[in-house]
Amino acid sequence: MRILASLISGLVLLALVHAMPAMAMTAGGEGNAGGMLNLTTSPWGFAALAVFVFAYLLVIFEEMLHMRKSKPVLLAAGLIWFLIGMAYLGSGKQELVNGVAKHTMLEYGELFLFLFVAITYVNTLEERGVFIALREKLVSLGLSYRKLFWLTGFIAFFLSPLLDNLTTSLVLGAVVMAVGLKNPAFIALACINVVVAANAGGAYSPFGDITTLMVWQKNKLAFEEFFAIFIPSLVNFVIPAAIMTLAVPKMTPEAVETEVRMKPGAWMVIFLFAATIVTAVSFRNFLDLPPALGMMTGLSYLAMYSYFFKVWIRRNHHADKRPDILLDAFKVMERVEWDTLLFFFGIIFAVGGLGVIGYLALMSQVLYDGLGPTAANTIIGIMSAIVDNIPLMFAVLTMDPQMSDGQWLLITLTAGVGGSLLSIGSAAGVALMGVARQHYTFFKHLKWSWAVALGYFASIWVHLVLNADKFN
Repeated sequence: MRILASLISGLVLLALVHAMPAMAMTAGGEGNAGGMLNLTTSPWGFAALAVFVFAYLLVIFEEMLHMRKSKPVLLAAGLIWFLIGMAYLGSGKQELVNGVAKHTMLEYGELFLFLFVAITYVNTLEERGVFIALREKLVSLGLSYRKLFWLTGFIAFFLSPLLDNLTTSLVLGAVVMAVGLKNPAFIALACINVVVAANAGGAYSPFGDITTLMVWQKNKLAFEEFFAIFIPSLVNFVIPAAIMTLAVPKMTPEAVETEVRMKPGAWMVIFLFAATIVTAVSFRNFLDLPPALGMMTGLSYLAMYSYFFKVWIRRNHHADKRPDILLDAFKVMERVEWDTLLFFFGIIFAVGGLGVIGYLALMSQVLYDGLGPTAANTIIGIMSAIVDNIPLMFAVLTMDPQMSDGQWLLITLTAGVGGSLLSIGSAAGVALMGVARQHYTFFKHLKWSWAVALGYFASIWVHLVLNADKFN
């Protein structure tokens, strides 16, 4: 499916260039965006587009090729900007390209610092045993399958805004696997539910998904505005869950008596993570400073605490020889998923390069001017079930169509929850397919895609009605 989508995306862009000559100027001509050249019909533009599609194919084949996804997109980003540089040689407009590149670098830098701190905290919580303790606590409750189905779904919905949909799905996926070991039908349904809930929960928080973070950092929406789509996000989760719960077994699994304790300092790390989020929000809302600066300040909380924690442990527990009792902030930072952060760099610069060439302006005209923002945002959400929502959202932000706050909330909602339509549509789904092999598969999710689609369109309708005043 992803392979087909990537090929179609490239072919559609090429078709648009030829089908609408009035919208695309000939190579070497000037576009309307600050005197930039329009290269959409030039050999440089076609070559850049081919590079992007080929790199995305390699990302799709990541598991088969055992090649980290960051490698092809990093190369693609470099090649696309090389082609842009060659196209601008002798044009006298190289400074314009240089300015766009620096602006894109600044955007990535802010995103990188924010994610670096967030991932560091999540890794620290994992290292302190917070997630394992949560899993074992849920397993020991002795609830029926249906109650566990709803409990894991609601926990995913409310946990995802604080962590992210990937971490949330992995933690709760482990719970589902533990309690449903003897009931494959429950595992499949509960995994679908967790994916939908985690994606829906991440949509109404600036911290819940990379796409919402990008919208917030671009100043398209204020921090508190995201919560306007809480009810639509809840509808997106509850409707398919209510349908699927009818197929969940009514029996109760055997309770497992376990006791897992978090490592010392875990509760303090949870508090510091919350304080870091408050700091980032305060920097943006009250000081009008980048939230990434607030996050880096929050990182200092963890670094300082780890120092004093180690001093206290060594003075009061010198006889304890367990090395795992210590908390080393810099050791935790080493575990940051660099492949993911570098993948974001490659995607942002590759899509940004396509914007410089003129393809994003062309797409904006077709979708937002031709179909209207509501239809365009709905379609982009559906596309995110096949193509990663990060390049799609970055493309929308780069196109920067003139939209009301209601429409920016709509694209935030659809890009966040649209990936739930297919198991391969989000990081949460892909991760769970790896954890729950044979039990949760592409086709088992596809069997219930119609129910997820009902939730998708219902959430859009609820948003259009509930937040009608924001579309003015």
